[in-house]
Amino acid sequence: MKRIFSGAQPTGNVHLGNYLGALRNWVALQHEYESIFCIVNLHAITLPQDPKLLARKTRELARIYLAVGIDPQVSTIFIQSDVPEHAELTWILNCTARLSELERMTQFKEKARKQRENVGVGLFDYPVLMAADILLYNTDLVPVGEDQKQHLELTRDLAVRFNRDYGETFRVPEPYIPKVGARIMSLSDPTKKMSKSDDDPNGCVMLLDDAETIRRKLKRAVTDSGTEIRFDETRPAITNLLTIYRLMTGQEPAEIEAHFAGAGYAKLKQDIADVTIEFLQPLQERVRSISDEDLDRILEQGRQKARSIAGPVLNDVRERLGLVGAHTQE
Repeated sequence: MKRIFSGAQPTGNVHLGNYLGALRNWVALQHEYESIFCIVNLHAITLPQDPKLLARKTRELARIYLAVGIDPQVSTIFIQSDVPEHAELTWILNCTARLSELERMTQFKEKARKQRENVGVGLFDYPVLMAADILLYNTDLVPVGEDQKQHLELTRDLAVRFNRDYGETFRVPEPYIPKVGARIMSLSDPTKKMSKSDDDPNGCVMLLDDAETIRRKLKRAVTDSGTEIRFDETRPAITNLLTIYRLMTGQEPAEIEAHFAGAGYAKLKQDIADVTIEFLQPLQERVRSISDEDLDRILEQGRQKARSIAGPVLNDVRERLGLVGAHTQE
């Protein structure tokens, strides 16, 4: 089986866009590919974090992985900082990466513009850590959104360059981009991707929001001019809402448009709220039902599996570089 690797940061709250654009696909993909899913807490600290909150959110995200349907008997689930090979390979790849490559990264430029003189080296180096995450596991496919494609291209470039200079070592990964739902937009601004860092809290429905909050946020969702409810790229707000409904129900566009024929926007928002609440309530119950003991066991199992794959890859890298004293995997 080909291998997939992906991860999410344990910062903020996981929202509907995260589920429909990523987690939902991970659940399906785990039955088609050998799947490794990481909680990338080292990426999280490229920006200042409250330590206690970060620790709590890391475990909460692990619970959400399990609650949405990622099966630890099928997939590997682990916390990035539990596998030290990620940090070591990042340093090695730093010695392969070019400064000019990292300066071209769009996400860095956008985030640096907000922070100005307080930009950390970790934020600049974020794509190299992402490359290490992927290359450590001989990854074939990486589920990525459009905003991460540039980072994956860098990963591919670093793998090809290292292989050229030191011999065939890394597998060169390919992107996996789902055709529908890869980019869910903000409810308050359909020109922007739904994001946990959105300044407007009404822009995202969080997976752990209660029913009242979900209804309120969807009721306030912006719409386009006109009254017809149909998929139309020139009307991004309505198309975004219909895409959410399509992904939550599994219905086809023609069926959805027929359902809402003659209806108003209030009906559309009410129906989306209904299907969202119906989906999220059992998910939230599953999150609450996972004990600390079960979570610890699953994460330790994932750590051991991850290191059993990453260790030999890193040892091969050390040997090719002439780094003496390469130790065997524990």
